[in-house]
Amino acid sequence: MKFGIIKERKNPPDRRVVLSPTECQNVLEQFPKAEIKVETSPIRVFTDTEYEAASVKVTQNVEDCDVLLGVKEVPISALIPNKKYFFFSHTIKKQPYNRDLLRAVLEKNIELYDHEVITNTKGQRLVAFGRYAGIVGAYNGIRAYGLKYGTFNLPKAEALHDQQALIDELQKIQLPNIKILLTGKGRVGNGAKEMLDAMNLKKVNVAEYLSDTFSEPVYCQIDASEYNKRKDGVRGNKADFFANPEEYKSNFFRFAEVTDFYIAGHFYGDGAPYLYTREDAKHPDFKIKVVADVSCDIDGPVATTIKPSTIADPIYGYDPVSESEVDFKKSNAIAVMAVDNLPCELPRDASTGFGEAFSKYVIPAFFNGDKDRILERARMTSGGKLTPSFEYLQGYVDGR
Repeated sequence: MKFGIIKERKNPPDRRVVLSPTECQNVLEQFPKAEIKVETSPIRVFTDTEYEAASVKVTQNVEDCDVLLGVKEVPISALIPNKKYFFFSHTIKKQPYNRDLLRAVLEKNIELYDHEVITNTKGQRLVAFGRYAGIVGAYNGIRAYGLKYGTFNLPKAEALHDQQALIDELQKIQLPNIKILLTGKGRVGNGAKEMLDAMNLKKVNVAEYLSDTFSEPVYCQIDASEYNKRKDGVRGNKADFFANPEEYKSNFFRFAEVTDFYIAGHFYGDGAPYLYTREDAKHPDFKIKVVADVSCDIDGPVATTIKPSTIADPIYGYDPVSESEVDFKKSNAIAVMAVDNLPCELPRDASTGFGEAFSKYVIPAFFNGDKDRILERARMTSGGKLTPSFEYLQGYVDGR
């Protein structure tokens, strides 16, 4: 089986890669029948020279490879017919901007495997960049806090080498006695938690966070069961919430009344209530002044996120009264950091972690007959048609 690591061609450029040089070596050692070729790239975080030093062939052409591995969407003009492709297609939610891409995949008889649907038997994702989104999101949010109030000026994450370099910068600053709220206890939320813990911030429970005053900065990490409650007053739980989100309403405002800086690292599912609305943000008791929205659902559950921001321009201000964008340094503005491709700012660490998971869970499936059905569950297209699990996309493909 011959794997090809393709050059990332989407703009803005993405420096991440599915397999690092070290991970390529691990795959080749573990699977003697595997071959790996790397398409030359001037932007990849690992240079061609690093791959060659790892005894991985770098080439101008990967058309002879069976399986092509990428991160972001492949431009239609660059798709090679009759191949197996792995990349984030951003089509499973019927995103209008990628309808033509999925059509082209079908027309070119490509077997598409989307990283987002590489799961275990319980439906849990096996490969993801979420942890690194949380790591960078927390750092960027703290940077936004310093810039809003003029108290410190952290360098941009993209200018730093790795997570440890981000931590080193955070340990140089002193936060005031603020309360930091973190929603989510998955990959994203726990990635953010790593950074707060690295600053030696005190973690407090919900009762303490809501009622106590502290002489130091503190944070509280909560999940869906703590910021939602059942409409009928019956005591709910996380499992019930995910099964019946329409039966719940937000209980988030009690946190908004005491929070200075909010990191949104939760998963938001269809039918779930918004955490806070634009009307909530107008309320005189709404205290949040800085939001790091790692989840970045536009006009969604975090109402102050009215657009994505960019790595080049990561912070904007939200005026609760006019519901419009303003200078984030204005006193009435809520500073919003809503970069939607955060792992790109930590490409070396993100690629290393992603590749370790990919080689652990996905590569073996090509050599063991896909005994755990990893490939079967992630295969979106085959023989020019949508596979049964993804037939719900047919109307989307047809333009209906």
